[in-house]
Amino acid sequence: MCAESASQSTTSQLLNRARRSVLYMPGSNQRALEKARQLAADTLILDLEDAVAVESKDIARTQVEAAVLAGGYGGRELVVRVNGIDTQWGREDLKAIAKMPINAVLIPKVDNSEIIDSVCECLTTAGAPADLPIWAMIETPLGVLHSEDIAGHEQVAVLVMGTNDLAKELRVPQTPGREGLLCALSKSVLAARAGGCDIIDGVYIHLQDESGLKEACEQGKTLGFDGKTLIHPRQLAICNQVFSPAPEEIEEARKMIAAWRQSQRQGVVVFDGRIVEELHVKEAQRLLAYAEGIEEQVL
Repeated sequence: MCAESASQSTTSQLLNRARRSVLYMPGSNQRALEKARQLAADTLILDLEDAVAVESKDIARTQVEAAVLAGGYGGRELVVRVNGIDTQWGREDLKAIAKMPINAVLIPKVDNSEIIDSVCECLTTAGAPADLPIWAMIETPLGVLHSEDIAGHEQVAVLVMGTNDLAKELRVPQTPGREGLLCALSKSVLAARAGGCDIIDGVYIHLQDESGLKEACEQGKTLGFDGKTLIHPRQLAICNQVFSPAPEEIEEARKMIAAWRQSQRQGVVVFDGRIVEELHVKEAQRLLAYAEGIEEQVL
């Protein structure tokens, strides 16, 4: 079932899990799977797809299963990215992960909600829990155009942008400001919010460019993304920092809520020189709950 629906209460929305940093870890790399247990990532995507060579698909599946069953990942959210259901490995991947103690399964190149239906059928047949959340990658033009239906599927909890593939399909250059992708990114964010889902931004491929990574994270946050997918542990610190509420934001939220509680009987509340309405207070409450959730999220 989707993590949230548009009709759910504000209280439920306040309890959203932090997904600031979502790190891909290749399933064929045993050392990486072990190292991941010590990394400051909110979410780990144990990858059976793009990060794994064709000749290593089977061993990657075996190693990921062993790593998940061995445990030791603390409070990190565990997601397995399988190969597409239309590939020679996809259905075997789904059968393997059906009984793994994971938090979600990530499906690549989701063009429409019918693909999710096929995945759900395969998972059910393999004995997966009925409420296993599905994450859907939006990395094709069709995926963007159908993102509303995908996000509205009852089993989909999170959308994940695949910006490298999307840029290739759209034939746009990957400029620092991502001008050619902005329409697709914003449409996907809109679809995620309408469907009550979280949405994670695409990767930043320049490993040595810390200032560029920070700018990309800040842009993603401004566009409405909940976090960013990453391809290397060295990117974690910057990503976690940008997608965490700043101390001054937390302090302002507390003061706003206090001012609202003291003055709401007057009908109009003025805080720091601006009019404050209930919607501003609810957003301040969400920010505080999110910040508290980060503190409680033991990695």
